[in-house]
Amino acid sequence: MSNAAVLDAQASNDVSSRYYVKEHHPQNGSLLGFWIYLMSDCLIFACLFATYAVLGRNYAGGPTGAELFDLKLVAINTGFLLLSSITYGFAMIASQAKNKSGTLVWLAITGVFGAAFLGLEIYEFLHLIHEGAGPQRSGFLTSFFALVGTHGLHVFFGTIWLLVLMVQVGKHGLIPENKRRLMCLSMFWHFLDVIWIGVFTFVYLMGVLP
Repeated sequence: MSNAAVLDAQASNDVSSRYYVKEHHPQNGSLLGFWIYLMSDCLIFACLFATYAVLGRNYAGGPTGAELFDLKLVAINTGFLLLSSITYGFAMIASQAKNKSGTLVWLAITGVFGAAFLGLEIYEFLHLIHEGAGPQRSGFLTSFFALVGTHGLHVFFGTIWLLVLMVQVGKHGLIPENKRRLMCLSMFWHFLDVIWIGVFTFVYLMGVLP
């Protein structure tokens, strides 16, 4: 092989090595993207809270929050969601310890608490609608159902995500990809807890005040 051919081959190898991407997934790229998503979700809930702040006293001659809200039921539901956040923390600790079975157990318990939260919220909605206090009754109820219902949808899809992740962990174990997914779901789940604390305080507690 001539010297010119050797130089051409070396130049070709240099170009191919220069543009060859060994890792298609940037390090921490998912976490950064998920933080951006959470910030956009914050804007959605900020708009819903602002809407409730404007319409929360527009009863249109209908029932008020003091007449409708069952604080004992809401307190129990709040406990379910807060406990689910704690159990998810235990799942993260187990995953850091590379304890696959422990991670799955704590994820399952978290899912049970999430399902219990959704069950009580659906019961509350159905009870209000049965009492004639549906979202079309007044501006107050429209904004209430929009805010609380949007949060409930987030918990619903988070629970589905949790179940899918349990299948992935059970099948593939605690590989780096699953650990990254666990971290993203952890941020999402704790975010929902923070939003619910705002809902519980701003909507329910303040709603029963005269």
